[in-house]
Amino acid sequence: MNDKEDSLINHLEALRSTLMKCLVSVGILMPFMLYFSPKVLNFLIKILISDNKISLNYFSPMEVFVLQIKIGLLLSVIAAFPYILKQIWNFVLPALYEHERKFIKTCISFSTLLFIFGVLFCMFLILPLIIRFGISFAGNNIQAVFGISNVINLALWLAFTFGLMFQVPLITYLLIKWDILSYSTISSKRPYVITILLVSAALLTPPDIISQLLLFVPTYLLFELGLIFSKR
Repeated sequence: MNDKEDSLINHLEALRSTLMKCLVSVGILMPFMLYFSPKVLNFLIKILISDNKISLNYFSPMEVFVLQIKIGLLLSVIAAFPYILKQIWNFVLPALYEHERKFIKTCISFSTLLFIFGVLFCMFLILPLIIRFGISFAGNNIQAVFGISNVINLALWLAFTFGLMFQVPLITYLLIKWDILSYSTISSKRPYVITILLVSAALLTPPDIISQLLLFVPTYLLFELGLIFSKR
């Protein structure tokens, strides 16, 4: 019993040390990322506005400053992510066999690539479409006035959401590879998958049908892609 308690305490201490290293790495990078956050904010605005003749507005003195802090924190997490991943990897490494380590490394690499593709797809294609769709309602008696916090927060949230939803093909592949579900079972349950993806899109996007469809359609196509790779 004492050996088990000592082992548990050692694991908890290792976990605490790992979490502290991750937090410290983000804190160290934060001042540097705050320097770049205004440039990143301007870059995001250029992508979102594109050729549309609109401007973003702020409605309180500290609004843009707080937004820059949020972006700086996000940049710090992104910059520290390889180090954070390494610390987490070192924490779980002793419990894994060699073939498990190789497989998890491969999964992490694919997951990272899928997340990046999801973010880029959202930023350069989906968000400009949403902005143009919103502008299309403007007329002689209605003018489009966008708040910078609303637009940037929406952009960051949707980018994160698309990054997560782009994990669907990898999740599908792993469910089949680990014999949790068979290929025939998943492929025969497409109506349920469609329902789950539609509900997820409705929960993770603003309450408009365009945003929901723009998230649902590529996610479902990625699900089908995951099935194809799983079958092969």
